[in-house]
Amino acid sequence: MKNDDKASISLKKILCISILFIFIMSVAVFAGNVKLNNVKIILSSGYEINVLTSKTKISEILDENHIILAEDEKAVPDLEEELSDNNTIKIIQKTEEEIELPDVVESSEDVTAEEVLSSYDTITEKIEVEKVTIPYETVTKNVATGTGAKQDKVVQYGVDGLKEVTYKVKYQNDKQIEKKEISSKIIREPVDKIVEVRNKQVTSRGGTKVRYAGKWSYTDAELDLLCAITAQECSSSYSGALAVITCAANRAESSRWRSYGSDPLSQYKAPYQFCYTIDSHWKRRLNGNYPSYVKQAVIDALNGKRNHNYLSFRAAGFASGVNIGGNVYFNAM
Repeated sequence: MKNDDKASISLKKILCISILFIFIMSVAVFAGNVKLNNVKIILSSGYEINVLTSKTKISEILDENHIILAEDEKAVPDLEEELSDNNTIKIIQKTEEEIELPDVVESSEDVTAEEVLSSYDTITEKIEVEKVTIPYETVTKNVATGTGAKQDKVVQYGVDGLKEVTYKVKYQNDKQIEKKEISSKIIREPVDKIVEVRNKQVTSRGGTKVRYAGKWSYTDAELDLLCAITAQECSSSYSGALAVITCAANRAESSRWRSYGSDPLSQYKAPYQFCYTIDSHWKRRLNGNYPSYVKQAVIDALNGKRNHNYLSFRAAGFASGVNIGGNVYFNAM
């Protein structure tokens, strides 16, 4: 081989070795300038992975290590954030709100506002009016003297009041979720029940009068007479008895019948209007010989309760009208 050829081959070897040396030095310099991070990745299952990476963005670190988040998972810090000082990435479960939110956001460009609203439970608001009972109060007065035996005496029966209350009510899927009072109006004021503590004594049959609803006053004997007449006219049911005493009370409050009396008992005693002046069958019902619901109906009516607005009645079959307890009522107020 010629000397020139040998020199050419040696030169080529020297050049190759020099280039290789330069490349190795460049890689070493580059590696020395790159910062490597030891990162701990904690999966949602609790399993931990330690990786060495030059990446700092969370999404890039996960991609580099082939970790894919499920739809109900998220990374802490967030995918778009940089690695925090503690070099830890946690994969955790999303909350229910976070799971539902993307469905709305991702489809917001294609879905109308009405469609979005329809996906939520409908809440409706209504104005409702109710009639509410106002309980009466019991007032006890001690009028007794000395140290003898005492007894309680009701001198005025109590009557519940009534008020009209307006509420704003919210419903969700027809279920009430909120009820707020916005106004109220008194329809009827309650009447106190008044009880007097008295010295126990024997009274005459007339006895002490008891005032009902601040309007009519009767002794025990007069109340018994009212009940006896009412029972004779109708004792088949509470509503039937209440209808009879209601008729007498309506007449007492009507200018058309006021001449017969200004209270139910006077109306009962008016000539040829009720059984009191027509026959004497009612007498056998005196002294409590009537059902307890008849007395209750009479007391309720004296305290203001009514179940019709008629002024007259006949036995069923003799007149047309509204049948209550076997009597037909007609001629409204």
